[in-house]
Amino acid sequence: MTADAINPPSLPTTKPYGRIIAMPADTNPDGDIFGGWLLAQMDLHGATPAFERAGGRCATVALDGMVFHQPVTIGDEVTIYARIIHTGRTSIRVHVEAWKRARGQAEIESVRVTEGIFTYVAIDEDRKPRVLPEVQG
Repeated sequence: MTADAINPPSLPTTKPYGRIIAMPADTNPDGDIFGGWLLAQMDLHGATPAFERAGGRCATVALDGMVFHQPVTIGDEVTIYARIIHTGRTSIRVHVEAWKRARGQAEIESVRVTEGIFTYVAIDEDRKPRVLPEVQG
């Protein structure tokens, strides 16, 4: 039994950065969505808060602690939530969660399927690391 089954997590309160429908072309022969497809969606949408914080281009440099809690099947609506958890001189660590719900279900019936921590580095036009801009405010 998983930790999520014992203590179901609450739906994130942060804004969703992406919402996609799992399609037949994204499945393995058993009808489950490929983990790589889900990982790509998380990387793509998890990068948005990093780009916003960096004020421009970033590159993914690491993925830590990826956990697959539940499978995703054809037709599931997958929502990606992301939040910055740490910034360094050039890097930004983002906690990314993927939640699913069957199409037509209420948002409150969503289930967390995957989570991981992505590290992005701000880069310049030559693809070299650059210092993050100061936070305004």
